[in-house]
Amino acid sequence: MFAGQLALVLAAAFAGAAFYINFAEQPARLGLDDKNLLAQWKPSYAAGFTMQASLAFASGMLGLLTAWLTADWRWVVGAALMLANWPYTLLGIMPTNKRIEAIPNEEGGVASRRLIVHWGTLHALRTGLGIAATLSYLWALNSGGA
Repeated sequence: MFAGQLALVLAAAFAGAAFYINFAEQPARLGLDDKNLLAQWKPSYAAGFTMQASLAFASGMLGLLTAWLTADWRWVVGAALMLANWPYTLLGIMPTNKRIEAIPNEEGGVASRRLIVHWGTLHALRTGLGIAATLSYLWALNSGGA
C-alpha cells in the first residue's frame, strides 16, 4: 500500500533530520562562542521546526490511514510514535525554545549556552521517537500489513 510506504519514507526523513541535528549540527554549533551560538540556533530552529512538524504530522496521519485500510494495529504503533512528537515538542521542548528565543543575540552567554545544551538533550528524544516510528513502520510493512 502506497500510504504505508509513504508513511515510512516520511518517518525516515524525520528521523534522519533529527539525527543530523543531534549528531552533526548541535555539536558543531556548540563550538561557537556564546553570542554566535545563540545567533546560529535561532534561524536553524525556526527552519527545522517547520520541516519536522510537517513530516511528523504527515507520517502519523498516513500511518493511521494505513492502519485503517489494512486493519493492522502495527501501523498505529508507528503513527503514535510519530504523532507523539507534537505534544512532546509543545509541552516538553517549547518552554526551553521560548526562553532561548527571548534572549537577544548580543546577550548570548553562559545562560543561553546552558539552555541550548539542554535543548539538545530534549531534542534527542525526538530523534528516538523518529527512529522508533521508522522501525515500527518497517515491522508493519515487512509483516505484510500494507
